[in-house]
Amino acid sequence: MTLPLSGFIDLHTHGAGNFDTRTEKPSDILKIAKEHGKKGTAAIMPTIYPGQTEDMRRQMTAVKKAMEIQKANSSFISLPPASILGLHLEGPFLNPSKCGALDKNCFVRPTLSSLKKLIEGYEDIVKIITIAPEMTGALKVIERCAEAGIRVNMGHSDATFAQAEDGKKAGATGITHIFNAMRQFHHREPGLAGLGLIDEDLYIEVIADGVHLHPKTLELIFNRKRLDRIILVTDSVKSNRKKAAISGGKPVYDKKGILAGSGITLSDSFAVLRDVGIPEAEIIEAATDNPARYISHKRS
Repeated sequence: MTLPLSGFIDLHTHGAGNFDTRTEKPSDILKIAKEHGKKGTAAIMPTIYPGQTEDMRRQMTAVKKAMEIQKANSSFISLPPASILGLHLEGPFLNPSKCGALDKNCFVRPTLSSLKKLIEGYEDIVKIITIAPEMTGALKVIERCAEAGIRVNMGHSDATFAQAEDGKKAGATGITHIFNAMRQFHHREPGLAGLGLIDEDLYIEVIADGVHLHPKTLELIFNRKRLDRIILVTDSVKSNRKKAAISGGKPVYDKKGILAGSGITLSDSFAVLRDVGIPEAEIIEAATDNPARYISHKRS
């Protein structure tokens, strides 16, 4: 994996415009990369939704082939696309009670055999996997992923503070879109979100579109969290409008009115955070250096 020398790096994107990772077509993945590249993002990590194992593997194949096409011919389009760095698997080992807009019917009990069936043959490109640490069997799966050099994020989780600590002890190193799709912070039970804010080691994904997190929550995060552990992500998804490009900040809701993801790129996040009052140097670090460091660690 070759990281760009400079530029925004988005480690959590499901799609852009009229294309998303629920596809078997490498061309769709390349179009997502093109949309992000047009907005100034240097690299992306396509994120696979939870689904049936074989469906997820077919979608993973599409990403792998898109990576191969990029490597073989980086000039196949007029504008530079965002480099595809690998895969982020958002599930399927998640808690149904915190499914958000994801299909909880596709969630799977975490077992070593289920993990093997999912990632076998893709170990070289699976860089991040999101797991709910409180689920029975999750800690063993986290340990196995960590041994394989795959970064484990905790997310879509109802974990208590203690259960989140157990996830970290097992090898988890990050938290997927902090505050979203997890146990609410409570003054007597801070949960996963509380651990993410105060822990000195854990990285946290932050969706800075002004909707997923209130501007004052964004301010709180940057004021409290260790700066080099904040990673800006878009969690961008396919638009529900015809002939749509990236919308430039508008969130996307599903048919039930549930917030399904963003319609932003990291350049839009930059503008939102600047308006909040976050120093530009801090925003740049959270969108460039921090994600690069997170996925460039050496595998064991």
